[in-house]
Amino acid sequence: MPRKRPRTAITLSSGPHRTASARSARVPLRLLLLVVFCFSLCVCLVDPARAGSAPAPGEEKPYALIFGTVWTPEGQSVYGVKIKIRRADDKRAKWEVYSNRVGEFAQRVPAGKQDYVVWADLKDFKSSGPNKLQAGNPVTVHIENDERVDIGLHLIK
Repeated sequence: MPRKRPRTAITLSSGPHRTASARSARVPLRLLLLVVFCFSLCVCLVDPARAGSAPAPGEEKPYALIFGTVWTPEGQSVYGVKIKIRRADDKRAKWEVYSNRVGEFAQRVPAGKQDYVVWADLKDFKSSGPNKLQAGNPVTVHIENDERVDIGLHLIK
């Protein structure tokens, strides 16, 4: 017949001798941590602003979307091209994105009446073909409000 271990209990006596095993002393700490974690999770779900998370969908600021595709002179899309975007009255680019596997890119910009200049930056781009590609002319995009504008950036040889 297997021998049973005696259970050790925490006694709350007023004397200096309290007994507890190391195992039973850790259980309340784990339970306390679990309770604190569950409480924190509930607070985050109920009040996301207090948790520092993103605003609710109804509180999101409006935006416009500049969506484009980068093309070779032969009409093929190009992957990995750095695209720079700036406001027409600024001198430096404010946004940088890269074209994806199908040559497309997208960038959110603030909604409202504004002109933007979009161009391809081929400074560090390595072309896979024998001919070295160069950036074409920059494209000016006019935004009126919260809308999507589609453009094409054409590279040249």
